[in-house]
Amino acid sequence: MTELTQEEKQILLNAIRDVQDFPKEGIVFKDITTLLNDKNAFSLLMNHLEKRYKEYNLDYVAGIDSRGFIFGAALADRLNIGFVPVRKKGKLPSTTVCEKYELEYGFDEVEIHLDAFHGKTDAKVLLIDDLLATGGTANASAKLIKNVKANLVEACFLLNLTFLNGKQRVEQHTPVYTILDV
Repeated sequence: MTELTQEEKQILLNAIRDVQDFPKEGIVFKDITTLLNDKNAFSLLMNHLEKRYKEYNLDYVAGIDSRGFIFGAALADRLNIGFVPVRKKGKLPSTTVCEKYELEYGFDEVEIHLDAFHGKTDAKVLLIDDLLATGGTANASAKLIKNVKANLVEACFLLNLTFLNGKQRVEQHTPVYTILDV
């Protein structure tokens, strides 16, 4: 397994902007747009992900709505495999499978197309997103992938907010790789 050095991790961390009190007071939002427009940091990240996952013999990368689309599609292209979007409910045009998850005040749902993996049984899939917080969305996404009989190999996140313990939730379904633990 390839791992980033502490210096490389610091380059990525320095490229992510903290926005105080967004989307509400008391929250420190981790803004990855500054990493995306830093060609050196983004290249470092994508090179790392490509090296890590090229030997996994994956069939698909599934990216969680919406920032997981950015990393997932770029990585799928580099690995020369398919990309599958995991969307919020009501955003996909064909027959879907959905999974509900709990929010702080209520519920939400994510979904994928029923034929997202072209009916391939045991398709090897990597789930990816930018941030792992409480793990609700990632947990629901992992369940979705398994519900359509795909083989979820691992879940990958750029940032893991360790104080929210989401990693433990997702690890109930698949191994989890986090690049930056904050």
